[in-house]
Amino acid sequence: MFTNTKTSDVNADATFLGWQKKYDEDIFPLFNITLENHPLYQSTVSEATLRRLHLRVPRIPSPYPGGSEAPWHQAGFELNHPKTAAQALQIAGLDYTVVTKPLDVNPGLKQNAYAATVRTDTGEILGFVREGYEPVQNIDAFAFFDTLVAEDEATYETAGILGNGQCVWVLAKLPGFMKIRGNDIVNKYLLLTNSHDGDTQVRARVTPIRVVCNNTLTAALQGAGDISIQHTPGTVRYHDQGFTILGMSNVLNVQLEMTFNRMAAQKITEEELRTYVQALVPDHEEEPNAERAEKMRVSVLDLHDAGRGADLARGTVWGAFNSVAEYTDHMMAGDDSSARLNAIWFGRGEQLKSKAFSLACRLMKN
Repeated sequence: MFTNTKTSDVNADATFLGWQKKYDEDIFPLFNITLENHPLYQSTVSEATLRRLHLRVPRIPSPYPGGSEAPWHQAGFELNHPKTAAQALQIAGLDYTVVTKPLDVNPGLKQNAYAATVRTDTGEILGFVREGYEPVQNIDAFAFFDTLVAEDEATYETAGILGNGQCVWVLAKLPGFMKIRGNDIVNKYLLLTNSHDGDTQVRARVTPIRVVCNNTLTAALQGAGDISIQHTPGTVRYHDQGFTILGMSNVLNVQLEMTFNRMAAQKITEEELRTYVQALVPDHEEEPNAERAEKMRVSVLDLHDAGRGADLARGTVWGAFNSVAEYTDHMMAGDDSSARLNAIWFGRGEQLKSKAFSLACRLMKN
């Protein structure tokens, strides 16, 4: 056992004991069952055993000391095993109601706009929509996912909003994790979002997160893990969507784990690394200012050598890709936590990671 960080997860049925290391450096977490009336009370078990017994799993601390805070922690509310998404949003204070209000004719408004979406608690306008648009209320948006939580296939972990409430989001953790070369842990998440801007509504996105540096790797899927939800409450098809999404995400996570391990096994020379970063940020594309582009390239190269988790992946394609992910998630965006998170998940940061992933895959084909 090489860590012994305790959690204060009072609603869990077990306590985290630590990460166990095998002789081959492969690591895994262990737990102690604390449910007094359970036949295995005080037994030491794995996460898989807890889930098989339908026991609530506590939060698992990072096995890496000195890890960075996740970008979403600054913009979100940490949850403690809520049973439903509605309960999670109520706890986080995100159960505000959105209505549409007709607009007067105004040439300056968004083309084809018929009404505005408005928060009833603050009166803020969240977006402009076409005729017939019906907002999906936050309290109802993720009910399709509650069955998975009830059956211990996922846990609602963090919730928050982007902007003034244009988008509400919930991070749901899936069981288990990817292991890259045995000791580089990537957690499996689904990012659930409900938007009121008139462009999108309820979506689910497969979101791997590398634990050592809390880098989000959403763009690695290049859109394959981004799923729209047909919101028709009360129908069997609607509730079946949760299991459909879970099945798709499980397949995608398996594929990603194989790809990430291939990246970690592929060595990269100093010259190849510099060529990779130059292709990622050419002077004429990402930054019109050549000085800023060079500063960006230097930052990515520095992170490859000395960033969080660099010792686990230095000199590999996996290390090169993660240096870009760390830059976008922890260095590129500004101080506003909501705008920063929006860029990481949906904006410029995501686009840069997507390009970095494509370039990394080309390196593996050489």
